[in-house]
Amino acid sequence: MTRLRLPRPATIAVGKTARALTRVRGGSGSAFPGLVVERLDPSFLAAVLAQLPRGVVVVSGTNGKTTTTKMVVELLRGQGLRVFTNRSGSNFTRGVVASMLGEISPTGKLEADIAVLELDEAHAVHFVRAVNPQYSLLLNVMRDQLDRFGEIDSTAALLRTIAEHTSEGVVLNREDSRIAAIADSLGSQKVRYFGLAAELRAHFPSDDELHGVAAKDEATRPEADVLLTGLGNQQGTFRIGGEEITTDLTVNGAYNIYNAAAALALVRMVLGETVDRDALLDSLRRASPAFGRGESLTVRGQPLDLVLVKNPSGFRLGLSSFSAEGVATMIAINDNYADGRDMSWLWDVGFDSLAEGGVAMVSGVRTYDMALRLTYDEVSIAAVEPELAKALDEFLAAHPDTPKRIFCTYTAMLALRQHLGTYTEVEAFN
Repeated sequence: MTRLRLPRPATIAVGKTARALTRVRGGSGSAFPGLVVERLDPSFLAAVLAQLPRGVVVVSGTNGKTTTTKMVVELLRGQGLRVFTNRSGSNFTRGVVASMLGEISPTGKLEADIAVLELDEAHAVHFVRAVNPQYSLLLNVMRDQLDRFGEIDSTAALLRTIAEHTSEGVVLNREDSRIAAIADSLGSQKVRYFGLAAELRAHFPSDDELHGVAAKDEATRPEADVLLTGLGNQQGTFRIGGEEITTDLTVNGAYNIYNAAAALALVRMVLGETVDRDALLDSLRRASPAFGRGESLTVRGQPLDLVLVKNPSGFRLGLSSFSAEGVATMIAINDNYADGRDMSWLWDVGFDSLAEGGVAMVSGVRTYDMALRLTYDEVSIAAVEPELAKALDEFLAAHPDTPKRIFCTYTAMLALRQHLGTYTEVEAFN
């Protein structure tokens, strides 16, 4: 086997310069510098990651990648490990490289014990063929990716490839039949599962269940290492290796709490018997939401929640996880590539929970599609404004003394966060 050499200092210098220039110009810096480095040295990523004594962990799936990855990172750091991650959420390989450029030394050293990487399904396949991860966590397959990756079974096949290229262990969602079935094609890898208690499953429908396919019989479900058994307001009850524990959480929203079960299962696999249980639970309590995933900002003395929506199940869970009572609501829908171009899935979401208070503002590229959808559910709309910054200004001005919530697609969320930075401190993620 050929030993990978450290990247040339000249390559690193060019990449760091590209990253600095991109940031000065106001770009996120998440992709272009990585592209520059990949062109100069195609083996850069593999060479840098080969240094890490505990190897590489990959997190992939349709929903929950960013939040779950952030939780895993915080749990591992709570165990004393130095963790590298693609913190920006740019989940293509060149985004990972760009993240490295902010942390790597001029001589190519990365001060980390382990890498935890969030990767887009299709791009993860290219990654794992170049870098075999030690562990992978596969969350779910939902239909917001179809216009990018084809039929849903093809998307599941991408995740199967990730698992097959994982050397040590794979954590799977037992409630998603396509994800759970990946275990059948694995060889020597350890396999563990996270899942839900029976009484919670109706709250987290799988893609098949959303489309009328019967759920798997209880007797056929594999045993879960970590089970979410109870949900509260920023509180979760987990059965961890047979022990049931209830804990307060900083994250909010039902799906984020389910993501915590996935993160726990992965960290338990990575650390094995060396895991410090008390430190693990303390880190879980403290873990905060990823940007835009139930993130709460304070704007002019009032809370403003950003809730990312990508598909029917995610939007439904967002609506059910956060009470609309006493809150001014804005919905911002774009259809750029990163959002998915086909927005017909909005018709698979019920908006009845917003009917009583109505929606204060609708914005984004698909303003009028979203407004039409709300009208069919008899949800009143106070204002529409396709231009996001102007819509946000009007939304904030119209409700100065009211808590606020914005449901938004990915690129709308990025634009809104940037504009919110003119009102309040917003954590950078580039």
